[in-house]
Amino acid sequence: MFRKIVLGAFSGLIWSSSLLSQESELDSSKFCPDHFTFVRIVYDSVGGNGEAFYRGDAGWIPRWATDHPVGAKNLTFRLNQLTTIKANQGTLLLRLTDSKLLDHPFAFMSDPGWQELNQREQKGLKKFFDNGGFLWVDDFWGQAEWENFESNMKGVAPNWKWFDIPKDHPIMSAVYPLKKCPQITAIQFYRRNGVSYDPSWIHKVPNGGDADLSQVHFRGLNDDHGRLVAVATHNTDIADGWEREGEDEEFFQRFSVDAYALAINVITYAMSH
Repeated sequence: MFRKIVLGAFSGLIWSSSLLSQESELDSSKFCPDHFTFVRIVYDSVGGNGEAFYRGDAGWIPRWATDHPVGAKNLTFRLNQLTTIKANQGTLLLRLTDSKLLDHPFAFMSDPGWQELNQREQKGLKKFFDNGGFLWVDDFWGQAEWENFESNMKGVAPNWKWFDIPKDHPIMSAVYPLKKCPQITAIQFYRRNGVSYDPSWIHKVPNGGDADLSQVHFRGLNDDHGRLVAVATHNTDIADGWEREGEDEEFFQRFSVDAYALAINVITYAMSH
């Protein structure tokens, strides 16, 4: 099932305004079981407007759905275009308590700054890890959002500690040699402010302001056997580089190319370790 990845030159990644995926619902029943499936974790968040949910381009968005569904539709399109991975195009939505999660080696979680995992969900995630699963957590910013996420993860495996992934870790060069994790802000903030990080007013406090939010953290979590079971891209919104690539050529050139390079590295590493 897990095919060797062969990529062409990244110069073949060309911007096109027509690539932006449609917002149609996905029929996951048509997903091929032998193809890579992008699984997004559905979870609950606490709070009200601006906390558990927020106003987006298409209306009210729960935190788990940030950058969904277009982000993964574009990413899986690029996986099929740039690699020999056979990927189902789109997303399979699963909760951590769903037994079908164990059928998939890779899962993605977004925007967990207000997340609240119950004991059944924490046990489900631990079982996913113990069965060889790999989790990528993206798009949360500042100290308070990290601490909320970390507190949920302590219920999964209290003795596992997050660490900063070093530049020479194999995940940084699994396919493309990357010197660092890219920082990507939401496209509307980039257009407004011209910087690569989100404004502090949009995130949970305390967040350290610009001095903190401008610093990317690429962190990993090892299990008891030293296997990397999860990565967190904190103070960056990698999936916006996928979601918004067809909207703006400048944004594509500055952010989307690196967003895809990191994604291909992470997915390659996850599927081969």
